[in-house]
Amino acid sequence: MRIIIVGCGKIGRKLVAELSEENHDITIIDINQQIVEATAIKYDVMGIEGNGTSYKVLESADIEHADILIAVTHSDEVNLLCCLIAKNPRCMTIARVRNPIYLAEQEKFRQQLGISVIINSERAAAVEIKRLLQYPSAIDINSFSRGSIDMLTFKVKEGSFFDGRKLSEATELQKYQILVCVVERGNEIVIPNGDYVIMKGDKISFISRSGEAGKIFKAIGVYSDSAKSVLIIGCGQLGYYTAEKLIEAGVYVKIIESDRKRCEEIAELLPKATVVCGDGSDQNILAEEHLENMEAVVASTNMDEENIILSLYAKGKVKKKIITKISHLGFSEVIGSLDLDSVINPKDITAEYILKYVRERSNKKKGSNIQTLYRLKENRVEAIEFLVSGDSELIGPTFSMLNFKPNVLVAAIIRGGELIIPGGSDSFMEGDSVIVATTNKGYQSLEDIVERQAVH
Repeated sequence: MRIIIVGCGKIGRKLVAELSEENHDITIIDINQQIVEATAIKYDVMGIEGNGTSYKVLESADIEHADILIAVTHSDEVNLLCCLIAKNPRCMTIARVRNPIYLAEQEKFRQQLGISVIINSERAAAVEIKRLLQYPSAIDINSFSRGSIDMLTFKVKEGSFFDGRKLSEATELQKYQILVCVVERGNEIVIPNGDYVIMKGDKISFISRSGEAGKIFKAIGVYSDSAKSVLIIGCGQLGYYTAEKLIEAGVYVKIIESDRKRCEEIAELLPKATVVCGDGSDQNILAEEHLENMEAVVASTNMDEENIILSLYAKGKVKKKIITKISHLGFSEVIGSLDLDSVINPKDITAEYILKYVRERSNKKKGSNIQTLYRLKENRVEAIEFLVSGDSELIGPTFSMLNFKPNVLVAAIIRGGELIIPGGSDSFMEGDSVIVATTNKGYQSLEDIVERQAVH
């Protein structure tokens, strides 16, 4: 597809990095000439210095033949105006919008201005935080089949259910519909089989029906029910959206914010929250506010370093969950080496949301049967949801008859709304949604997961 990306900040560069690997025809636009040149050379894409709100600039990017325009500059107004100018029946438009005023009018923007997608980074991140606080044992959660199936990741503790056990020996879990599909051990990523032995410190990802995770975590001895009290340190837009969603869910929320004017605003906007004006990085204030009595902490100041230190300090003092906001998209190895619970990056979440939309449009245009695609574990794992079409050559043979490629696992089949954890006697049927986990890259159809000569 022909894609124009306006804005080469952190989100824009991540989008270029991902989409350029997927053989799209990409043009980038930014007012900073140095960034445009460096990005264009690094990813071998077309670069244009200029303002994306200028029709002449968009025209030089061949807007008339573009399939998608993505506006992710630092200005909401620029992003909205770019999409308005680019509006035509052929071109889908995506705008990153952060101001809550504009967010409240997003339906009007869609209907009257023709903007296809409006995404707010902080609000999207707040939704993820709420989900993680619902299942405090989980490090990460991804959803498939319109939210009916979840892939959850957690860390194996010493002496816990999985520690030192083969997956095939986990017979106690047979009454649950669950399949372990990815294991992360240090820098190694494995698509495991039944003989794989889980060890303490492993991060394992499993598929289950949405809403069943609590029972499964309880069965394996790492269960924590949802957090009922949450301390939010730093209340910018992310802190505000998070507090709003938690209060709606009946959670007690305490906020520590250093800016007095912001505290007054938050107290007025969120009367059910307890708002404390003070420095959340001050140990004395944390002690005065009884950090140890809170079930969860969200460190969401404007400084990554402060959030990391706060999270490490709260480790062992908070009962259920610590969530750390990180703004930088780099340094993943350093951050991964720290003993942090769950890390949330609003920019990364925004980029992934946009990538998901672009991939869905691209697959539809190409006639691909991919419904959902996630790139996980620093892009080393793909979790793909395929729709089985009536003319698929994989319909009929049982799994035992198919020769699946190495590092491929059919993790789940959704048939008529029911979840099936497949075995050797199962087979694909028309209309099935199939979730596949693999460390291989570039699969475009379900048929790609098997060796061609094995298809009957």
